[in-house]
Formats: sequence, structure tokens, C-alpha cells
Amino acid sequence: MNISRLFTICSILFVELCLIPFSLSEMYSYVTCGSVIKLLNNHLKVRLHSHEVKYGSGSGQQSVTAIEDHDDVNSHWVIKGKGGKMCKRGEPIACGTTIRLEHLQTKKNLHSHHFPSPLSNNQEVSAFGESGEGDTGDHWIVTCSSDNWERTGLVRFKHADTDMWLAVPGNTYGRPISGQREVCALHYSDSSCYWKTAEGVFIKPTDLPVPSITHVHTEL
Repeated sequence: MNISRLFTICSILFVELCLIPFSLSEMYSYVTCGSVIKLLNNHLKVRLHSHEVKYGSGSGQQSVTAIEDHDDVNSHWVIKGKGGKMCKRGEPIACGTTIRLEHLQTKKNLHSHHFPSPLSNNQEVSAFGESGEGDTGDHWIVTCSSDNWERTGLVRFKHADTDMWLAVPGNTYGRPISGQREVCALHYSDSSCYWKTAEGVFIKPTDLPVPSITHVHTEL
């Protein structure tokens, strides 16, 4: 085999073994439908949380808070499509998409409505529904600055029914959930409204091309 042919084969190997997998890894950098994630508030470094504790005022529905503990199993949320429109499992979530966030442990959806939040008197955010089904108050619009929701990027969630922004303004509860932060929805977007993904199980796309290098083997 001459030097020129060997150089050509080595070049093909480099492109297919190095550059193509790199391009595929870029496609794994997005948050995808069906993933189970924890959401970290970028301002206060607390995770979106829920539990079987109901509000003592407002709607009386299951409360949603934010906590510092990164190990708590009650901070996992499943990314789903809007009601009546299922998203494709493993499909990257495009910025501007309407989604639902289902609380993994209690099967209720992140929800908001025209009730005052208990501490800051903003709009209440609760967990609502049965077995993952609720109503249009469960719809949130993913707002971000790229084409798709990036795993390392900042994102905001706008409530579709009321045009309010998911936020952690800083108010802290006393007993029985001492130290947990109030989660609410705001009329305006400020630094308390930015979130990013933390721990989670990210579902990879199912239709990614797999590079073939069989022709390299035949030439060798």
C-alpha cells in the first residue's frame, strides 16, 4: 500500500471516529421529551420540589416549593408534551414549545392559576391533576435564547394561561416545611425566573444516524 493511500484511509478514520461522534454528542446536549430532571433556580441555587403537603390557603392543592438538598427524590420532574399533544420520546424540546412537568413521585403536574401565593402574594404555583392528567393550567412555555432547550443553558417558564413567570422570589416557609422556599409566578421576568437542569436522566434521541466505517475495513 502506498503512502498516499494510507494517508487517505487514516483521514477517513479520523473523520468518522472523531468528528462524527463529536457531532452526535452535540445532539445529546439538549433536554429531550421523556427526560426526568431536577430544575435548579439559577438565582438562589434551589431545586424545584413538591411533596404530599397541601397549601393551607389559596387553592388547597399540593404545594410546590424549592429546596437546597440535591438528593431529595421529591425534586424529580418528567418532561411531557402539552395536554392532547404528546411529544416524541427523546425529541429535543424546541424553545417556544408548550410542555407539562409531571412530578415523578405524586403524578401531579406543575400548575398555576389565579390564587395568591401564601408568602409573597404573587400567583400560586401548585401540583395538580391525577395520574399525570390535569388541565390547561399545567401548560408552560419554554423560553430560551437558542433553537432548543440546552442542558447547560438558562431557561424560563411562562405560564400559558396567565402569562406569568415561574420564579423563586426568596420567601422562606416555617413549619412544617421549615427552610423551603416559596415557588410562585410573577407578572414580570427577573433574575428569580431563570432555571437550568441539574441532576437527571436524559432520554437520548432514537433516530440519530450511526456512522458506518465498513468500507475502511475492506480497503485495509
